[in-house]
Amino acid sequence: MTPFGRPLQGILWMIATGLCFIAVTAVVKHAGQDLPAAQAAFLRYLLGLVFLIPVARVLLATRIAPRDLALFGARGFVHSLGVILWFYAMTQIPIAEVTAMNYLNPIYVTLGAALFLGERLAMRRILAVIAALLGVVIILRPGFREVETGHLAMLFTAILFGASYLCAKPLSGRYSASMVVAMLSITVTVGLAPFALAVWVTPTLADLGWMFVVAIFATAGHYSMTRAFAAAPVSVTQPVTFLQMVWAVLLGWTVFDEPPDAWVILGAGVIIAAVSFIAWRESRLAQTEARVAARGVLRQ
Repeated sequence: MTPFGRPLQGILWMIATGLCFIAVTAVVKHAGQDLPAAQAAFLRYLLGLVFLIPVARVLLATRIAPRDLALFGARGFVHSLGVILWFYAMTQIPIAEVTAMNYLNPIYVTLGAALFLGERLAMRRILAVIAALLGVVIILRPGFREVETGHLAMLFTAILFGASYLCAKPLSGRYSASMVVAMLSITVTVGLAPFALAVWVTPTLADLGWMFVVAIFATAGHYSMTRAFAAAPVSVTQPVTFLQMVWAVLLGWTVFDEPPDAWVILGAGVIIAAVSFIAWRESRLAQTEARVAARGVLRQ
């Protein structure tokens, strides 16, 4: 079987990913109200470290260059801030709005790659970015509705997660996926610790249980997402992620009494269209580069 030769498997794995992440959203929405956002986030990552035990020996044997250690640390710090803001937003605004604004991550990654990594930003990508930002304006409708602190938290969450992914890009080329994920878990746990201690309240057994459930679903989601990317190209798997918006609307409506907002759905649709276009362009460019490389090999 050739690489990316299992599109159906990729789609099924990505559906599983979406279900896992929407379960994370539901549990945090349900159980995260009783703990400060920083502490809830810290407990989720601390309890999730148990999943590193099976690969601990391999991780300890891996040598990390000092510059990469600094990059791992920087990624952990910005990701920690993003996680705190995401946990806070979940307690303040409807699930559908959190999910819709979360789709901004690839947009910020695209901008960051152009600004800091020197990647070319063609006019079509610029127009896609502008369209995505227009989608945010449709969701927030400043001047026509109150922009809450949860909305601002999600805007910064997307920026911080985008910065985290940009840090991960060079690291993923030098270390295994398990190493990159493990280092993120460790550095975020350390990064969240001082913020959690500053607002610490004694958690109940129920609090600990719910945060462990979050850790289970989050870990399963990252695993299934990795399997999806290995089975099929992004152009196949990326559109499937937008099912999360459907599930988020249904979950908020049926479980948390958050009726669907037509403007939020419209804004999400605009963002999804922009992100889909960027993913499609990335896939086409990757295919072109692969064909050029193959011709070069044949000529040698």
